[in-house]
Amino acid sequence: MFYFILLPLLVLLAYKFLFSKTERFNLPPGPPSRPFVGHLHLMKPPIHRLLQRYSDKYGPIFSLRFGSRRVVVITSPSLAQEAFTGQNDVIISSRPLQLTAKYVAYNHTTVGTAPYGDHWRNLRRICANEILSNNRITNFLHIRKDEIRRMLTRLSRATTHSDDASRFTHVELEPLLSDLTFNNIVRMVTGKTYYGDDVYNKEEAELFKKLVYDIAVYSGANHTADYLPVLKLFGNKFEKEVKALGKSMDDILQRLLDECRRDKDGNTMVNHLLSLQQQEPEYYTDVIIKGLMMAMMLAGTETSAVTLEWAMTNLVKHPEVLEKARAEIDEKIGKDRLIDEPDVAVLPYLQNVVSETFRLFPVAPFLIPRRPTEDMKIGGYDVPRDTTVLVNAWAIQRDPEFWDEPERFNPDRFDNGCGSEYYAYKLMPFGNGRRICPGAGLGRRIVTLALGSLIQCFEWESVKGEEIDMSESAGLGMRKMDPLRAMCRPRPIMSKLLI
Repeated sequence: MFYFILLPLLVLLAYKFLFSKTERFNLPPGPPSRPFVGHLHLMKPPIHRLLQRYSDKYGPIFSLRFGSRRVVVITSPSLAQEAFTGQNDVIISSRPLQLTAKYVAYNHTTVGTAPYGDHWRNLRRICANEILSNNRITNFLHIRKDEIRRMLTRLSRATTHSDDASRFTHVELEPLLSDLTFNNIVRMVTGKTYYGDDVYNKEEAELFKKLVYDIAVYSGANHTADYLPVLKLFGNKFEKEVKALGKSMDDILQRLLDECRRDKDGNTMVNHLLSLQQQEPEYYTDVIIKGLMMAMMLAGTETSAVTLEWAMTNLVKHPEVLEKARAEIDEKIGKDRLIDEPDVAVLPYLQNVVSETFRLFPVAPFLIPRRPTEDMKIGGYDVPRDTTVLVNAWAIQRDPEFWDEPERFNPDRFDNGCGSEYYAYKLMPFGNGRRICPGAGLGRRIVTLALGSLIQCFEWESVKGEEIDMSESAGLGMRKMDPLRAMCRPRPIMSKLLI
């Protein structure tokens, strides 16, 4: 009874407090909000499309309120550049506090969730110099090549017919791509194999995959429990679920860490971190190492698999693009050996296909949210400290002001190179500024090599009579709504490539 008397008073006081603070600032415009919930009731998926429509109405920067939290949304390259350069990039380099980061990411201490400061800079240095340097990524090339060969072999077995080699076979690529990217990262980090003939632990593998998927879902920016703290008074189901999720993930990570510790001759990322732990035990604690393990596995598995599926979907939907990419590979690489990672440098059209996939179908349509640690200005408007800042990369990457025929899948648009300064704030598949994804190089490598291998080794067609569905899922991670269904058959050179 006490709660029901107290709650209306708390809501009124909180609303008056927020409103009085808002009056002091020249905030970006935005739609009318409701007391207590703000604009949460308007957030219908897909949210990136909804907020693009708000941008059309209110401009390239606008304000929302998610419960007790102020939100500013940016949808233009020039404003993104203003936010991510100079002193602004320092101010805006922290993350909003979320329950998932508290209970799963070791109380906001991982490289993806830690506030900007000395601890985050140390984690970033470890990623850049120790576990994700170009040399270390190159040293793990044998794993990428082996996992791609495994995928190609599985696909070949499923589509080869002794009675008729010309037959196409219906396939779903999503399970194969998921296994490829998941096993690649897990082997790099721990040395374990989670699918295939020499699978390490099938039950643990399935649990691990589910946990990675669930964490991605729970990490979305659309959970009311993060914005309405008063829900704790009534028992917070979401918070309980996130606590359990964090406990399950920590149990698996600790087991993997202990096994790597016993295997002193291992050549994995964890073994390297354990050697650093012996030198600096006060910093390289088990919690720090587990946080780095989790960051690698969350960022490097689902994202690459989803990008590969979108890329293959577009190639099947646009056979002229597929044929041009295949012709380039046949001309530059030939038909006697499998494409290798160094070959990518002489395959500009393949690189363009990957860039165009990143542009139209970013796995994260919003850059990971930022939180300014002091009041700042963007586009002439005030952005108060502790505001959640969202950059709608999906909208920027389809803006007709900057892209010719933005809805068209056209790899040729990148003929001048996607790394040029012109695209710096118009194409942001891995984020921008100080908090750009440290695994960007690894992500692009696995996607490009795997995609080139699928193009080189197989012929692809759409399923006759079926329209290819390009709808994206409702979550913040932009998966395909329906997995790609395609017709596939091995090319004649397949037998040579897999010797």
